[in-house]
Amino acid sequence: MCLNTGYPCDCLTTGNPCEPCRMTAKDRETEEAHLSNNINAAGQAGSGNCEPDLSSGGVAKDRGRNWGWLLSGIISLNILILGCALVSGSAFNNVAISAADLQIFLIILLLLTTIWMLYYAIYTSKEEHAILYKDGHAGPVWLRGGLVLFGLLSLVMDIFKLANYVGYLHCDSAVKVVFPVVQVIFILVQTYFLWVHAKDCVQLQRNLTRCGLMLTLSTNLVLWMAAVTEESNHQTILPDDLNITKLSARTMYTIRASYGEDKCKCSYSSCSIFKEAYYYLYPFNIEYSLFASAMSYVMWKNVGRIADDHSHHKVKFLVKDVFLGPIFGILLVLAGLATFIVYEVGVEKEDNEKRDNAVMMHFVMNVVIVSLMSISTVVGCAIYRLDQREHVSEKNPTRSLDVGLLVGASMGQFIISYFTIVAVVATGAKGYLNGLNLAWAILTVVELGLQNFFIIEGLHREPFHETHTVTVYTNPYVLQTSKELGSFEGSDMDTKSSPVLTGHSQHTHTPCAQISHTHEHRPKLSWKRRVLKEISAFLLLANVILWIMPAFGARPQFDHTAEIEFYKFTMWAAVVNIGLPFGIFYRMHSVASLFEVYVNS
Repeated sequence: MCLNTGYPCDCLTTGNPCEPCRMTAKDRETEEAHLSNNINAAGQAGSGNCEPDLSSGGVAKDRGRNWGWLLSGIISLNILILGCALVSGSAFNNVAISAADLQIFLIILLLLTTIWMLYYAIYTSKEEHAILYKDGHAGPVWLRGGLVLFGLLSLVMDIFKLANYVGYLHCDSAVKVVFPVVQVIFILVQTYFLWVHAKDCVQLQRNLTRCGLMLTLSTNLVLWMAAVTEESNHQTILPDDLNITKLSARTMYTIRASYGEDKCKCSYSSCSIFKEAYYYLYPFNIEYSLFASAMSYVMWKNVGRIADDHSHHKVKFLVKDVFLGPIFGILLVLAGLATFIVYEVGVEKEDNEKRDNAVMMHFVMNVVIVSLMSISTVVGCAIYRLDQREHVSEKNPTRSLDVGLLVGASMGQFIISYFTIVAVVATGAKGYLNGLNLAWAILTVVELGLQNFFIIEGLHREPFHETHTVTVYTNPYVLQTSKELGSFEGSDMDTKSSPVLTGHSQHTHTPCAQISHTHEHRPKLSWKRRVLKEISAFLLLANVILWIMPAFGARPQFDHTAEIEFYKFTMWAAVVNIGLPFGIFYRMHSVASLFEVYVNS
């Protein structure tokens, strides 16, 4: 119908609106947009008991949002500083803060966080209009799957801890038995909470939700600090004689593992088995805390956010797209595991020559890995220069967090590498071990920079869009009849099928036309897409082996003496214990980011 009924025109017949109709349509669009904005503002005004009345305008809205962010930030900052002080104090024997004191603090945090998560899941999320939007980028299934996997292994670790601590009840605090039990409940509740609500953009009780999410984030970070500190104490024991350079951390870690005093003996013989078992599960518990922290931060950023439901592209993960990348990656992982086992066995030897050979093998393997990764990322960066895909213009907290964690976590490995370069160069880089150590440090710096660029570029590119050509099979007799009507019509029908004709032929002709079902033939990948997928798969598996080796006990920084002799043990141990946890997390986070790059390519 004509938009301007008082002015007769032929808009419908010609398809070109006249001037009055164009003005009327424009006015209608302006009015609808204004009305939509008013509805959205009114909907956001009723955000729950914890929000001020926003009917006065956008100023009150911004004030309420900033107040919630500020309060939740202050809560998080205080918890983190207090937790850091307690964790640092409990790490040293000459400070009057015991492990039980730290665990009391952690139990309080775990209980408060668990209570809030249950409140959110039972009450806040069930409120009408509480969750109107979902962030399609937040909490992808592979991230939640990783959270569940690390959570299950953390539960096993807590069970082993509980079995170990029970043997010391007769001579130590019962708090050490209560803590694993509370942590088991916390892991179960938090895993469910993040699996179900990771994508929520909460619109009600926003200030309370922000504070609860910051409490969750801070609790996980304090747990991460405590686990990293205890795991580092296992690996780096301060020797009585500071002139000792050959450390035997792998045989001495049990001295400091939770119960190191001779006066407290376990009541049964299998305590040492449980102790050694949960020690090897620490890396998974550390990664679980970091995964939960990242997902909590994204939820915090999404509180009050109006997400675009159409901004998230649906992509599929298909392994059959690639071949060479996974093959070479798996071979690299197997070779890395073999050399890692030989290295771990070799450094236990009393013979210095065998220890040096084991360290040399470990250095050579790492040099090969980072060299291949550097070459792969150079090729990938070159393809990005040829890639015509647009960069993602949408601002999304998940992507911002991915990039921030990637760059921030890589600083740990950068610190260790540069400290190693300075120490080896300053001492003259004499001997093959020093040369390999220097080469590994330099290549690691190059590889980190190239990989960061490759991943960040991949995360900020739009996914490939393919136009799937639908082939319609029609009755050959119908086509033959059409060709007899005119040669020009037949030639057109060979290249382009009419939907109307197809539908008509399927219903009015012989049963042979019923074979005209649509068959989807997936197009072959372009060479750029295939190479990017191959590189992403290879880098993913290479980062897996670079995560496995340090996470499960590889400490060449203490098996080779160049840095210890240059910086002395105390300073070098501090550098490694601060930088290495971030380096381990960087490798795991790179695996997750490269999976995203693979899927988007």
